[in-house]
Amino acid sequence: MRQSKTSLIFTVLMFATVTFYGADAATIKQTMDGGVDVTITYPDAVIVGRDFTVSALVQNNGWEDKQDIKFALTSPDDSILVNNGTLVINRLSTGGSYGGTIDLKSADGIPLGTHYLNAVYSQILLSHNETPLPATQKNIAIPIEIKNLPEVQINTATPESIFPNAEFPFDVEVISKDIDIQNVLVEIKSPSDISFRGQTTHTFSTIAKNTPLPIHSQIVTNESEVTLEHKLPFEVSVKYTDDTGTERTISKTVSLLLRPRTLMEFTTDGGVWIGGFFLAPYVSLGTLIGIPGGALFSLLIRRLQKKNNRKRKK
Repeated sequence: MRQSKTSLIFTVLMFATVTFYGADAATIKQTMDGGVDVTITYPDAVIVGRDFTVSALVQNNGWEDKQDIKFALTSPDDSILVNNGTLVINRLSTGGSYGGTIDLKSADGIPLGTHYLNAVYSQILLSHNETPLPATQKNIAIPIEIKNLPEVQINTATPESIFPNAEFPFDVEVISKDIDIQNVLVEIKSPSDISFRGQTTHTFSTIAKNTPLPIHSQIVTNESEVTLEHKLPFEVSVKYTDDTGTERTISKTVSLLLRPRTLMEFTTDGGVWIGGFFLAPYVSLGTLIGIPGGALFSLLIRRLQKKNNRKRKK
């Protein structure tokens, strides 16, 4: 009964470690002299400057009792700060088990990458459960990857350029690569002469780790014609709460080129502008034939006249 309770506590501690830090748990299992199994569970990645724990479970599966059992953690390069890094078991009977955790913290400002903890396990085997034998010891290296602050990315997909009196897609994707984030607010801010079809503010209670969140929007340009091309800035901001309860904000600015409309423009939904006429993708052949040919011819003449006037002014 004692062994099952200890195993349950160890499992709960391991789950808490994984949930809080958003990292996957890794396990090292070693068999010591006398049939003792030592299971070490630790996060495979830790964010720089954050607290974490390493758990150890000692199970005596041998025929004889063990005493003066010690499990100690040290950091060779002081990249990981160890607080009370030793677990001590005075005596462990045959079939018994004992689990515990050690609190640690990755130091601020250390180089990113893999660092190692040195675990030292030692014990004394009791021959026939009475006579102590010489102590045995084993060193175990525990790799810990130190990562930068959790990364939240904003990706956008937009046309290279836009022109007046038309609609264009403006797609946003938010992805959190390292942790689940809460209370997410996504805002899209556009210039005053551009409007959005639909919402520009989106809220989400949670975005799971490594789960892209797509947001589709349509921007609508004014009817007023432009004579010179210029860039328009769009800002996408994401406000969220990280795994420590800290509120953070990131943003990205996207510039779209607003240019004059040419004689023929194809839209993203399959439609086409011919001068001032718009042909939707669902327009029938009869409607297409019904466009006055004189109107198209007059449009071409006006365009040619404008070009000639510009040349004369030069």
